Amino acid sequence: MINPIVKTIELPDGRTITLETGKLAKQADGSVMLRMGNTMLLATVCAAKDAVPGTDFMPLQVEYKEKFAAFGRFPGGFTKREGRASDYEILTCRLVDRALRPLFPDNYHAEVYVNIILFSADGVDMPDALAGLAASAALAVSDIPFNGPISEVRVARIDGQFVINPTFEQLEKADMDLMVAATYDNIMMVEGEMNEVSEAELLEAMKVAHEAIKVHCKVQMELTEAVGKTVKREYDHEVNDDDLRKAVREACYDKAYAVAASGNKNKHERFDAFEAIREEFKAQFSEEELAEKAALIDRYYHDVEKEAMRRSILDEGKRLDGRKTTEIRPIWCEVDPLPGPHGSAIFTRGETQSLTSVTLGTKLDEKIIDNVLEHGKERFLLHYNFPPFSTGEAKAQRGVGRREVGHGHLAWRALKGQIPADYPYVIRVVSEILESNGSSSMATVCAGTLALMDAGVKIKKPVSGIAMGLIKNPGEEKYAVLSDILGDEDHLGDMDFKVTGTRDGITATQMDIKVDGLSYEILENALNQAKEGRMHILDKITETIAEPRADLKEHAPRIETMTIPKEFIGAVIGPGGKIIQGMQEETGAVITIEEIDGMGRIEVSGTNKKCIDDAMRMIKAIVAVPEVGEVYKGKVRSIMPYGAFIEFLPGKDGLLHISEIDWKRLETVEEAGIKEGDEIEVKLIDIDPKTGKFKLSRKVLLPRPEKK
Repeated sequence: MINPIVKTIELPDGRTITLETGKLAKQADGSVMLRMGNTMLLATVCAAKDAVPGTDFMPLQVEYKEKFAAFGRFPGGFTKREGRASDYEILTCRLVDRALRPLFPDNYHAEVYVNIILFSADGVDMPDALAGLAASAALAVSDIPFNGPISEVRVARIDGQFVINPTFEQLEKADMDLMVAATYDNIMMVEGEMNEVSEAELLEAMKVAHEAIKVHCKVQMELTEAVGKTVKREYDHEVNDDDLRKAVREACYDKAYAVAASGNKNKHERFDAFEAIREEFKAQFSEEELAEKAALIDRYYHDVEKEAMRRSILDEGKRLDGRKTTEIRPIWCEVDPLPGPHGSAIFTRGETQSLTSVTLGTKLDEKIIDNVLEHGKERFLLHYNFPPFSTGEAKAQRGVGRREVGHGHLAWRALKGQIPADYPYVIRVVSEILESNGSSSMATVCAGTLALMDAGVKIKKPVSGIAMGLIKNPGEEKYAVLSDILGDEDHLGDMDFKVTGTRDGITATQMDIKVDGLSYEILENALNQAKEGRMHILDKITETIAEPRADLKEHAPRIETMTIPKEFIGAVIGPGGKIIQGMQEETGAVITIEEIDGMGRIEVSGTNKKCIDDAMRMIKAIVAVPEVGEVYKGKVRSIMPYGAFIEFLPGKDGLLHISEIDWKRLETVEEAGIKEGDEIEVKLIDIDPKTGKFKLSRKVLLPRPEKK
């Protein structure tokens, strides 16, 4: 008989989350079914019994998958089967991974696999905000060593009030959308977008989120006790040699400190100098001894290097490249370096460089989003590419990694609020990182701002971004907040805190904390220091280009829009698209039409003004309502014994009776010299009230002969 254990979490607004274990996926090390309303996520966790020999990192793999059946839908594509992870699923994986990874013990190196599957959804509650809680609960009911529990919540500000885990509908009205992960005591991860909020408002949102998370953590602790998993498995993944550790420190620390404090601005030279110290130490051992001890020496030396770098900053305020803690690396910018794209820019800050291009497109270029719970179109795209040569690595580039998706998404969030809502163009920004040494995602934001302005996109305000770091040792009051961190300061430091914004407030943020016990006071200092840095970088951007160019580049597509009554949409498209396709072929313009709010919205685009004007004239002619007394230029469609049929407006034919061709009497139409295909001017003289047929005249436009 199955006796599942169930725990319930109550949200402030009365909604409940239940955590159930002991019923499903019982062969996994830990398994929990989370339910909120009709949204259900199954989280499982499995860990290898032992570490792979030689592993000195945390081999954690987090997977998040949404099943189309969860929302009663079929997947797209030929096979009708779930395929590779969507960007949204990858971003959700990253949110969970970044919260969990720092909390595994430092000496635990067994492979851990966390799987979160959305099995049911109601389209009301947002599953990505529940994934972190589900994963942590699965770890809580397992015997895998983990310094948690944690939880993750979304906090949104709606009409000035903070809401925990808002619904899809509520989130649409929010001016702050923040995802926060934390243990009972400390915040671990923050990511979100905002509508130009202040530093104090961001901190307040984090505090509100943390209070909600504390409740989640308590319930998980109760769950751990209920399943009897308070004692975790024993492990021994590291062989240590304390004498060797001591020898490495004694021989190498002072030398490593000297390199750390030397202020060498060249990353590769610093790396070589640190490497030389290690190789010098290794030189005293024979090949046989090294075969046994090399891996240990590498690990102990890494710890020495880390300590030297941190102490140099804490004790002397000297960073690896010689900068002060608040100092930003030299910046140079350039706009329009590439003639081909519709906009381009280079942003270089120290040894980090982004070459970014902007392409403007039409409605046909929109990105179609077809996820399980999200359907729609995206008109602003940003892609981030990180080729290996940017760090001097000799290796092949294979596809887009999770990191690239995550960094691109952050930059997209930073900039998207500055694109006017009614902007007619679809925009694609592509950032190519050509050099990297710290915070290439923030370089992407800065280069993106420059390239958009170069393209003549009327952005509301320029945006800049900065990455902040932190050095803080446990139990030590002294700490250092670092502006514009290097790659090594990110790797060896305790925090990576990215902040983007305009002069008037923050637009996006991403924070990863690797240390316990980070106070709100430190976070506040980091945010205020980040603001100073952002303003400095923003000044450099606006020195290069102060505002968007007045006009688009010559080769950029031009777009004109118009709205027409709903009943004319069919007339513009024509049977099987015949009319609209004919107009596109004839003019060379691209014409798109869609119904919005009971009106037809037409976009006409082309690379020159003539083709757009021609297409607009044709459309206006189709939607024009024939007026008696108006003169039209028409085309002779057919000749009859009693007259000629003239197409005087697209799709509208009228009869030019033989008696209305000329003042003189004609026996045949041909007498007047009229033949099929001729263009002639005619006047609409009557519309038959019963049949709606049009009567045309040519003779009224001719001078009337005098009576003899």
